[in-house]
Amino acid sequence: MKYSMFIFNFLFWVCGSIILGVSIWIRVSKDAQQELEIDSSLFAGVDLLIAVGSIIMVLGFLGCCGAVKESRCMLLLFFIGLLLILILQVTGGILGAVYRSQIETSVNNTLLSSVNSLQSSTEESKVFQEKFQKFERMNHCCGLLNGPTDWGKNFNAPFGKNKICECELEDTSTELCTHFQGRYIYKKANPQRTCEKPSVKLLQVQDIAHMNM
Repeated sequence: MKYSMFIFNFLFWVCGSIILGVSIWIRVSKDAQQELEIDSSLFAGVDLLIAVGSIIMVLGFLGCCGAVKESRCMLLLFFIGLLLILILQVTGGILGAVYRSQIETSVNNTLLSSVNSLQSSTEESKVFQEKFQKFERMNHCCGLLNGPTDWGKNFNAPFGKNKICECELEDTSTELCTHFQGRYIYKKANPQRTCEKPSVKLLQVQDIAHMNM
């Protein structure tokens, strides 16, 4: 029983270490932020992951040492920590259910703002458009909400050697690509293949972190 608890808590500690290490890397590395398309508006989520990773590491350490040394004090702190996390998760779930409509409205407003940036012709928007094109090519998708129409009049605008949403797959699958305005492009086959904001992916990572807790 003692060693089983030690192994469990060691794995718990390893999960915390991974979350903490990756989060710190994303937070301090400019290359990581550019690669994952993370801007300063998402730093709060990264900071949350750093806190979650730290808490998991501390609890894992207390559990490991408490199990090996059979320390009642450490084990008591470990179980108190788990209880507090459970309370926080229940509270977070209740708040999420209560304020779900407000959260969805906020996310939709953010997405609509990004769609407007795709259709804009300002210099600031062009920087966002270039980054988003890289994101589309990397994820084999087109647009943010409604496919190629999200680009508006900019869909046929010249952007270097790559055309917007151009299907670059050697084995062009009809599930991923389609003809649109005389070009072969990535299409919105289903919601999972529509380009999502990196913030949505970050929220998925946060959900995994909470599951580990």
